[in-house]
Amino acid sequence: IKVEYDANAIIIDGKRKVIIAGSIHYPRSTPEMWPDLIRKAKEGGVDAIETYIFWDVHEPQRRKYDFSGNLDFVKFFKLVQDAGLYAIIRIGPYVCAEWNYGGFPMWLHNTPGIQLRTNNDIFKNEMQVFTTKIVNMCKEANLFASQGGPIILAQIENEYGNIMEKYGDAGKKYIKWCANMAVAQNISEPWIMCQQSDAPEPMINTCNGFYCDQFTPNNPKSPKMWTENWTGWFKLWGGRDPQRTAEDLAFSVARFFQSGGVLNNYYMYHGGTNFGRTAGGPYIATSYDYNAPLDEYGNLNQPKWGHLKQLHEAIKQAEKFFTDGIVETKNISTYVNLTQFTVKATGERFCMLSNGDNTGDYTADLGPDGKFFVPAWSVTFLQGCTEEVYNTAKINTQRSVMVNKHSHENEKPAKLAWAWTPEPIQDTLDGNGKFKAARLLDQKEASGDGSDYLWYMTRVDTKDMSLENATLRVSTKGHGLHAYVNGQLIGTQFSRQATGQQMVTGDDYSFGFDKAVSSLKKGVNVISLLSVTVGLTNYGAFYDLHPTGLVEGSVLLREKGKDIIDATGYEWSYKVGLNGEAQHFYDPNSKNVNWSCTDVPKDRPMTWYKTSFKTPPGKEAVVVDLLGMGKGHAWVNGRSIGRYWPTQIAETSGCDPHCNYRGTYKDDKCRTNCGNPSQRWYHVPRSFLNKNADNTLILFEEVGGAPWNVTFQVVTVGTVCANAQEGNKVELRCQGHRKISEIQFASFGDPLGTCGSFSVGNHQADQTVSVVEKLCLGKPSCSIEVSQSTFGHSSLGNLTSRLAVQAVCK
Repeated sequence: IKVEYDANAIIIDGKRKVIIAGSIHYPRSTPEMWPDLIRKAKEGGVDAIETYIFWDVHEPQRRKYDFSGNLDFVKFFKLVQDAGLYAIIRIGPYVCAEWNYGGFPMWLHNTPGIQLRTNNDIFKNEMQVFTTKIVNMCKEANLFASQGGPIILAQIENEYGNIMEKYGDAGKKYIKWCANMAVAQNISEPWIMCQQSDAPEPMINTCNGFYCDQFTPNNPKSPKMWTENWTGWFKLWGGRDPQRTAEDLAFSVARFFQSGGVLNNYYMYHGGTNFGRTAGGPYIATSYDYNAPLDEYGNLNQPKWGHLKQLHEAIKQAEKFFTDGIVETKNISTYVNLTQFTVKATGERFCMLSNGDNTGDYTADLGPDGKFFVPAWSVTFLQGCTEEVYNTAKINTQRSVMVNKHSHENEKPAKLAWAWTPEPIQDTLDGNGKFKAARLLDQKEASGDGSDYLWYMTRVDTKDMSLENATLRVSTKGHGLHAYVNGQLIGTQFSRQATGQQMVTGDDYSFGFDKAVSSLKKGVNVISLLSVTVGLTNYGAFYDLHPTGLVEGSVLLREKGKDIIDATGYEWSYKVGLNGEAQHFYDPNSKNVNWSCTDVPKDRPMTWYKTSFKTPPGKEAVVVDLLGMGKGHAWVNGRSIGRYWPTQIAETSGCDPHCNYRGTYKDDKCRTNCGNPSQRWYHVPRSFLNKNADNTLILFEEVGGAPWNVTFQVVTVGTVCANAQEGNKVELRCQGHRKISEIQFASFGDPLGTCGSFSVGNHQADQTVSVVEKLCLGKPSCSIEVSQSTFGHSSLGNLTSRLAVQAVCK
């Protein structure tokens, strides 16, 4: 298979194509999920699957590689090919992706003499070794299109142009080296660089963002490609849920192709889960749902998935016009443009009408071709320039309201029986570590990022203190701190205390800790400081040098507002991680832990909890509700499901329950979930669960919580709605073994409101409810032709009627 291109098309084996692609990151799901995710992407009209390659998990130690389990990207690409789809490989190997440390392994940072992402020979050598390793693995598996495989494009580096200026001439030399190194890999497929306006030939520079219709490649012979169309946004601990409407997302894609676009990739098509400690940020949540067309668990996110599916059908109808048509665009009004594509050989036409006004609808008079109503902030596709086949603002697909339910809805879930054990910390409270330094070290460097936790310990002599009104003052670069003096916890603090108030934003995670100390004694005292990270920085110029922990900070004992002892330059003892981590307390088969079933505590910091549970029946996604817990890490049958932090409450203001899709989208628009935990439910992949035996949940609770209300639930469709125009077909579909049990509302005419608040308008067909009940009740899915022949007249005359329906799945 030969892959070529020109300014108007990707040419695959001589066939001129526009490409719809979608990002699915293999490590953010499981191999058991991959076939279903890929199938749903294909059913949604996607042509190609894109993924980064994540250096840190593949080479956690220098020259020691891991491509097992959900890191088996070769298997992932083969499944993509088996589904009949193309693939795009983004090697990077810097990936950003809200991934811990941008995907760089920490040993790389700690290599003497290295400087990352610049003209540094040590870094370039390591980058070339890893890139060559990945390319050779692809060649050995025949994954490139020229070998009969699915990969049609490859990417080197990632969004470097956004920050290159800060690196000066060294940055320019580095990007030229990247291009030469990529070409030297000797593959036949084109290489791309995203957000790189000066990408050297033959690199193709591409666009990332919420809108890329105004983007122009730096080479007029290059196709206009959009490597990241952000379908939503990532979620932060303490942040509200990001939402991007289906209407606006479709509008951005339509405008892109109207203005000469050739490839659109949705970032993300499926976001997934940040298992283990892979979440970056800092403060990126465990859920990486991203408001993508497939939700975190792989369910269809309706109406986004269905609305885009219909958009892709319209784009494919226009494909030959996009790739071979003569293009003519003219302004009809200030905000309205008409683009006509004409195939010269046949005279066939296809038109697109775009209305970029964010308030005013428009009726376009195209003379003999007809008049067409174009809502504000929308694009209409016109087959033959005379027939509307799609409009980005007119949603005619199902809207699903997802719910978390107990698998047996009519039964009260059994209470879980808990055991517990304390985290052994006496050694560190006594000041005993594994290595020493006469300064405060950077946490990520000292720990090698092998844990979220690093103990800093020292001894101070208080002979010159009166011990009256003593305080401990610590200056830290974050992200959290637990302070002990002589074995007593005197306080806990995090750099961003989200409690429903406005969350502090920006890149500065430093903070000052200042607490009273009552446990000091005359003579030698032990200060034990447990520093905590919540994901390492993943983006920005020189982001790899951002300090973490107590480095560049200070540790002071004060009395009556004055500094008495400055311990900053003392000899400090260090210990990486928790004893429970080192002894595998999270493993149900560990012999190193003695669990107690008596006097199970609550609100106790540094505590491990264990319980067993049955696998919920069925195939629906499983989640664990950790409301009541504080902050920590969770494992199911010894496999990490990520960090948890349900006490981080989203801001109480700034949410929009009636989001207006019109107007430019930014990541703070249309937010939801104000005043609730930023993440309460945590994904438990079914492949983690035992089919015929009990399962074990183990929690490490860092700050104190109560496990009594922890439950396991399934994620399913609770309510389905539709609000479709006459002339369309509506499909209502439940999920799993659930069926449509009740029609809560149905009206064919001019119904008012939205899902959850529908009401009858001035006109409706009398038999609407009975017709819908006959078609749908008791069925897992049903199809409804929205027409007068189905429902009878609605007394609207020449106006187009709509069907609004709301049904319950049970």
